[in-house]
Amino acid sequence: MIRLTWVQPEDLVGHELRQAVEDGRDVRGIAERWHAAGGHDAPPRAGASEPGALRLRPLAERLLDELAAIPSPLDEPSELAAIIAACPDWPAPAALGAPGAPGVPRQADPARVLGAWQGRAAGCVLGKPVEKIPRAGIREIAEATGNWPITGWFTARGLPDAIAERWPWNRRSAVNSLAENIDGVPEDDDLNYPLLALSVLERHGRGFTTDDVAKLWLDELPAGRTFTAERVAYRNLLAGAEVPETATYRNPFREWIGALIRTDVYGWVNPGDPATAAEYAWRDARLTHTANGIYGAMFAAAMCASSLVASSAAEVVEAGLSVVPPRSRLYQAVRQAVEDASKEADFERVVDRLHERHGALHWVHTINNAALLAATLIHGRGDFTATIAGAVAGGWDTDSAGATAGSVAGALNGGVPERWMMRDSLATSLTGFDGIGLGELARRTQAIQQS
Repeated sequence: MIRLTWVQPEDLVGHELRQAVEDGRDVRGIAERWHAAGGHDAPPRAGASEPGALRLRPLAERLLDELAAIPSPLDEPSELAAIIAACPDWPAPAALGAPGAPGVPRQADPARVLGAWQGRAAGCVLGKPVEKIPRAGIREIAEATGNWPITGWFTARGLPDAIAERWPWNRRSAVNSLAENIDGVPEDDDLNYPLLALSVLERHGRGFTTDDVAKLWLDELPAGRTFTAERVAYRNLLAGAEVPETATYRNPFREWIGALIRTDVYGWVNPGDPATAAEYAWRDARLTHTANGIYGAMFAAAMCASSLVASSAAEVVEAGLSVVPPRSRLYQAVRQAVEDASKEADFERVVDRLHERHGALHWVHTINNAALLAATLIHGRGDFTATIAGAVAGGWDTDSAGATAGSVAGALNGGVPERWMMRDSLATSLTGFDGIGLGELARRTQAIQQS
């Protein structure tokens, strides 16, 4: 019997209980009932008996619905108008014009657009083989292969067997993302979603809707290439749910990182206009996420819009924060990370503090990864290698954080160092994109900038 991850009710209750604690709901009574029945705070381990899991399913379904009925006391809105109202520094939409005219030009420097695509690919591939390996393991692997501080791709060459056994690579990724194996840009969800964003803009233009995003997913995105909140929303779509219920129905992953990794393109088509980029990101993110999950997507899109015209990483991060409600947990986490990274010379100490504050969050949560992103951008001061290395060495969602950090740093630098260049061919399961070059993607991005 096939057991799908991320969608079975008995696998979701523990995650929803954890989410409830994070957003201030008192669910102790429900937690006691779940544990008394034999339920756990994590999905059954590999090999767990199917009958045991199925026995819990009716109770899990009831408890998920009870949990959904308990409101959060936090002031973290999900609707766009309320988000804008909660942001005192929300940027005015840019006055766009032709190059040389007043306002922000519709088309950014082509080198910076290409650098953004190259940087996203490089940061993603750097983080792929060590995804799910904790921070200590990443450092041990890097040190054992002469790559600490990280300055190049991970490698299995020279890695002692004991370390390899203690910290096994992400098996799906190591075959094509270690230095000795890289041949072009391998497929990854962190690269599939930018292709989908580009597609929705090419098909539906700047007026695209959340429903357009949903229909494109059903047409082009294989369900097996979705994870966490995206897989739950996909299931909800197939069951007939409407937006925004797709993001909320039995979806304990609605504040995880999935939406943040989807929105770089919305920034790249709006150079110097973080407000419009954030609005586009909101339209996409609300399919699957709420509150801080949406804010993370808007934060990333606004940073990417700024990165094509800004002169510093600090300017980029401030643009990202301008579209995040200051009362939110994400804003507070990012602001503290910026302060730490601005004052502390040793980045490892900065990351120590991030783990002290956010170590209880899941490794693919939005808040901890957004804070790490801000910290590595500030501390890296535009240095491409230091920026993506910091995102990966932080030890959370290594390929996702590396990808977003790389896209910003690549745009700021108008390209990436030669050591991070790969053969210009991107692998993907999405129709019409397999084998496409990053140069072609940059040209298509620029075409939308001018639309």
